[in-house]
Amino acid sequence: MLYKITVPDFKNSTGSVQDIRFSYETFGPELGKAPVILVNHALSGNSKVTGSKGWWNAVVGDGKSIDTGKFTVLAFNMPGNGYDEDPANLLHNYKEFTLRDFAEIYSRALSHLGITSLYAGIGGSIGGALLWEMAVLRPELFQHIIPVATDYKATQWLRALCKVQEQILNNSAHPLRDARMHAMTFYRSPQSLHEKFVSSHIPKGSGTIETWLEYHGTKLEERFQLATYKLMNHLLTTVDISNGRGDHLTAAAGIEGSIHIITVNSDLFFLPGDNWETYVNLSLIKPEMSIHEIRSIHGHDAFLIEYAQLSQFLNSIFNNKKDQNEKNKHSALWSR
Repeated sequence: MLYKITVPDFKNSTGSVQDIRFSYETFGPELGKAPVILVNHALSGNSKVTGSKGWWNAVVGDGKSIDTGKFTVLAFNMPGNGYDEDPANLLHNYKEFTLRDFAEIYSRALSHLGITSLYAGIGGSIGGALLWEMAVLRPELFQHIIPVATDYKATQWLRALCKVQEQILNNSAHPLRDARMHAMTFYRSPQSLHEKFVSSHIPKGSGTIETWLEYHGTKLEERFQLATYKLMNHLLTTVDISNGRGDHLTAAAGIEGSIHIITVNSDLFFLPGDNWETYVNLSLIKPEMSIHEIRSIHGHDAFLIEYAQLSQFLNSIFNNKKDQNEKNKHSALWSR
């Protein structure tokens, strides 16, 4: 069930004030009956975490790594993501917002729901970056944070990719389709595409890289909104837990809960080397740290593909039975 919520009189980073209307869903026990886990969705995702059409069914659900029999799972739709199909709630003034603003909006929403602490927060891609921002904004809020395939800063590389996306979104005759096609080239990896179209057993003539890109572009065009894509792309360029001061490590060190970074060895969007640098440097000043690396040829999207590995990492965090996913041939390479 989709619940609606309003954060009234929100003052964004540029000083503009408006009511922010968005929505959320919960799964498992009702709020107040079990520890709460917040799941932040990625750019084109939504609050439908599990169940019919759930985008993370493999890891969230009854008996899964994030067990809805034990935890209440809460997922907000990022304001302006269009999932409620109410055009009035889109944010056409998106450039007035930063991801820190969204962290503040989420914080107020949690207070409205009577939630003062969370057992864990987890998010992939921009959802993970938002998680970093929330944890810095409210260091006491989470017992565990699990940022997946993301970073706590917008690198020059990330901003460059987002600039090209912005140009497509603003100038193409088919902005959603064309931007998505471009994005798929860095959401995956050269090895992933080679495997899919050269080394796999696709019958000749039944699939090409060109038709695959067009398919993904058209599918997004059918279900997503241009205003939302522009908003999310802009927010990616504003990731900065130092809040403009440039000292990301000091900001992250203030987080009171444990930090569990999950990176992808072939990620061409949020680079694994940046995550490892964060882990090495931050673990020198904050002991409650771990890092896991998904080994995959599939690039950034591996966190939506390599469920066996992801589940194994999450099981270790949520103390689930160790006999789950025994058939997984991969394993965590490093953790502490």
